Amino acid sequence: MKAKIAEKFKTLFGVDGDFFTSAGRINLIGEHTDYNGGFVFPGAVDKGIMAEIKLNGTDKVCVFALDLDEYVEFGLKEEDAPTQSWARYVFGVCREIIKRGGEISGFNTVFAGDVPLGAGMSSSAALESTYAFALNYLFDLKIDKFELARIGQSTEHNYCGVKCGIMDQFASVFGKAGSLMRLDCKTMEYKYYPFHPEGYKLVLVDSVVKHELASSAYNKRRESCERAAAAIRKNHPEVEFLRDAKMEWLAEVKPEISEEDYMRAEYVIDEVQRVLDVCDALERDDYETVGQKMYETHYGMSKLYEVSCEELDFLNDVAKECGVTGSRVMGGGFGGCTINLVKNELYDGFIAKAKAAYAEKFGHEPKIYDVVISDGARKL
Repeated sequence: MKAKIAEKFKTLFGVDGDFFTSAGRINLIGEHTDYNGGFVFPGAVDKGIMAEIKLNGTDKVCVFALDLDEYVEFGLKEEDAPTQSWARYVFGVCREIIKRGGEISGFNTVFAGDVPLGAGMSSSAALESTYAFALNYLFDLKIDKFELARIGQSTEHNYCGVKCGIMDQFASVFGKAGSLMRLDCKTMEYKYYPFHPEGYKLVLVDSVVKHELASSAYNKRRESCERAAAAIRKNHPEVEFLRDAKMEWLAEVKPEISEEDYMRAEYVIDEVQRVLDVCDALERDDYETVGQKMYETHYGMSKLYEVSCEELDFLNDVAKECGVTGSRVMGGGFGGCTINLVKNELYDGFIAKAKAAYAEKFGHEPKIYDVVISDGARKL
């Protein structure tokens, strides 16, 4: 990938630049909890975005997306926003840095990636984090790592129309090889947990479907959670997010909120606790409990939060039939991957069964990605 980027960069711009990269991510547990002030448990993976960048001394940014074979130029003022959705990620990062007082100017860049698109591994956060890290470095802006993650999050909110939480960008920036991270999305406190599950593999099974309602439905789920939290807050003023609520407090307001909002909130309150249970289980190397909690998350995402789909539920059922320790939909939902914790001796049988059964039902095989927990944003 690096050689291909370098060749294109030299062809387009006639010089060499600096290389930067950032990672996609997995999330072991803690889905849709980040924007509810809860806990998440992500790790960076060995797939990401890579970019070559060189300052050009103008006020123009010249970007070539190698995987899409598309070239875009734009200025750095708000009215210069490009129309291409992929270019808005790079533009948004530039604008969010400028809004925070960072002085930047034009640059030339070529980027490519090997994060599977639509698989729920957050290629967009990897893209944002690559450019936030690179511009911070190249212009010596001295922005701290948390603010780099927030720059990526604000890019999603203000330029890409997704009101995401902080998890994806946090994982891309803070990722550390061999460790998962528990992040408290309310206080921003985090802790690294070594993750070397002896006798198990972590594997993603990609449904290779992405249902269109993902971003609009995502924002709707968030609104449901905010309504439920507001209802609880009337009785319990300390409830800033659903993360602060107890199940009995939710029961108190059941007559006042819609059935849909109640189900969404029930899922979130349970899921916040599941993350803590998984952390405790990992500290005693209890992977059976970790797996059980993953299955509980899948059930909640499918039946209460309603962000699964037929393909993902099918893959989850296959995992159960094969004796897989833990399996659940990963990411926002409506397609993408299941994440699976599989005993080594069951791995080959599970993959063979998942491929064959899925192809028979849906007409194509799922894609398989073994997970290697890796470092986050950095200069190469």
